[in-house]
Amino acid sequence: MEIWKNTVESLVRGIRDKSWSPRDILEAFYKHAWAADSRILAFIRMPKLSEISIPDALDSLPLPFAVKDNIMVEGFQTTCGSYALWNYKAGYDATAIARLKASGAVFFGKTNMDEFAMGSSTKYSAFFTTKNPWDYYRIPGGSSGGSAAAVAAGCVPFALGSDTGGSNRLPAAHCGIVGYKPSYGLVSRYGLVSLASSLDQIGPLCRSVRDAACIGNILIGKDEKDATTVDRPMDLLKGIENSIAGKRCAVVRQSVPETIDPHVRRAFWEAVEIFKQNRCVVEEIDFPEERYAIATYHILVPSEASSNLARFDGVRYGFRIPEESLTDMMAESRQYGFGEEVKRRMLLGAFYLGEAQYDSHYQKAMKVRRLISQRVHQIFQDYDVLLSPTSLFSPFRITENTDPLAFYLSDKNTVLANLVGLPALSIPMGFANGMPCGLHLQCKPFADEMLFNIARAYEKSAGFFEDDHYPFPFQEERLWL
Repeated sequence: MEIWKNTVESLVRGIRDKSWSPRDILEAFYKHAWAADSRILAFIRMPKLSEISIPDALDSLPLPFAVKDNIMVEGFQTTCGSYALWNYKAGYDATAIARLKASGAVFFGKTNMDEFAMGSSTKYSAFFTTKNPWDYYRIPGGSSGGSAAAVAAGCVPFALGSDTGGSNRLPAAHCGIVGYKPSYGLVSRYGLVSLASSLDQIGPLCRSVRDAACIGNILIGKDEKDATTVDRPMDLLKGIENSIAGKRCAVVRQSVPETIDPHVRRAFWEAVEIFKQNRCVVEEIDFPEERYAIATYHILVPSEASSNLARFDGVRYGFRIPEESLTDMMAESRQYGFGEEVKRRMLLGAFYLGEAQYDSHYQKAMKVRRLISQRVHQIFQDYDVLLSPTSLFSPFRITENTDPLAFYLSDKNTVLANLVGLPALSIPMGFANGMPCGLHLQCKPFADEMLFNIARAYEKSAGFFEDDHYPFPFQEERLWL
């Protein structure tokens, strides 16, 4: 098997067995990434091989990784997929990047994304649209679409993304890989350009559950630079292979609505049967408050985003249009630096935070968020995990479905984890309409170890990653279409 087709664990094992060296791995991935990316457009920028520091020592994880372009990497541009930051160069490493580099991992490039992480398709990037490796005419999901596509196409063994309402998990589902959203506070947000500070989390995108656990272990930890982080040491690989017999699984009826694609529905209920075969207790439950989650999310996120993005005014850094007055310069720079979707959400956020609407919109959304959180914690008193499809449909074709509301509803099953701070995983559960689809698992806050144990048991029982192979037959010829 070619080097670039291996998982993180098999690559590390190969280095220790001296089957290949770190240089062999990096050169193999680099050669393949350039060929693949010419078709899928996952990377905004990739350093030249001569600019990459290739370790000679057998560091713990001397593997290449890609980074969503809203995470700081010292010395490299961080654009957030926007013209507003097209010339901004990061002066420091995000904590997540520093921890990966300390483990021996090698930065391999910045990946494309929806502008300022506002989107679920990667169509809203200011530069270009990333393509799904399984079908070049379809979206990869978003907003971490570039990272997901790079991993699915074999450009890198793992990548980092950010998740505010499903931005890691949706593209993972659409690209047939694993996307992890940690419990809020487990992973430092220092060095992540904020969208909605109370919901954002950095997480890995990988090919297998065990790979996601390996990378997650590196990222997790208290950070003095981020006051929202917590000191909750855990080992995601601990007990990951244990039996899940007796675990209680809940399927929220509202997460599998009548409007779901019938092929996704069939794949989901087949996945549920696998949990029953593992002697889990699976029950359907009603969660009527769930229907308010998406509306609550789309009030809170624009509100926080309008505040966070106020700093991008052309004064200190980023895109600037010279004008005679400071006010005109700021207005023109923001008008032409931001894309239509970013301006739409910022205007919505400013509206929700306005004096006349604050109580009826933002304040009410905060109250509903609290009620939803209380109900979720009640559910987890009786159940260990929530199961649902990650997305209700297969990825759109790039040329169709330009209605913003349709994209907002893409997050229906994923926003709950961010509103409540739950750990969540999207893992492959097969194909629907010829495209990958994902199974979504959520556990109570800081039950990340149990989440990985349950996800790994499903992965094994479903036949994914036997002998460390990619879960679906990777269509290499697609790279040359």
